[in-house]
Amino acid sequence: MSNEYKGSSLWQLILVIPGAILAFTLIISLIAKSFGVANEPAAAVAEPAAAVAASDANIKPEATVEVAVADAGPHVDKSGEEVVKAVCGMCHTAGLMNAPKIGDNGQWAPRIAQGYDVLVSHAINGIRSMPARGGNPALTDGEIANAVANMANASGASFKAPAAKAAPAADAKAADAAAAPAK
Repeated sequence: MSNEYKGSSLWQLILVIPGAILAFTLIISLIAKSFGVANEPAAAVAEPAAAVAASDANIKPEATVEVAVADAGPHVDKSGEEVVKAVCGMCHTAGLMNAPKIGDNGQWAPRIAQGYDVLVSHAINGIRSMPARGGNPALTDGEIANAVANMANASGASFKAPAAKAAPAADAKAADAAAAPAK
């Protein structure tokens, strides 16, 4: 008889290793259960819920802010001067990005020769380095046209700015009713 060890087969290892891990896990859980370390699942869930509620109470804001929507009434076009100061003047006063400087008749002459409608179209849609509407999408076509007339007229043109659009009568009556004190 030979006393030599022949080794374990692969199938024996596949069965023994997971079995040993499972047996070890069961033994540890039984010991924990007998000493009361493992609690019932309901108690384990209730404790974190209480901790979360306490945490939420600690980080609750002191006050809340509610923002009301203000009704500004009907839109009234800004004058050309206002638009130039707020938007156009940034580039056209200093000549940034090759923008023609306001008041420089030499730079504006070829542009004025193209006509008022072409200049307004360029201002609305953008041209070369200038973004559409001077980079302010909130400007209306009328405000853009007023600004173009203002800058071109300051540089030698004689364009007539379009008249400001009046608010519709229904909007004016609603604004008057809102402004009137309650009796």
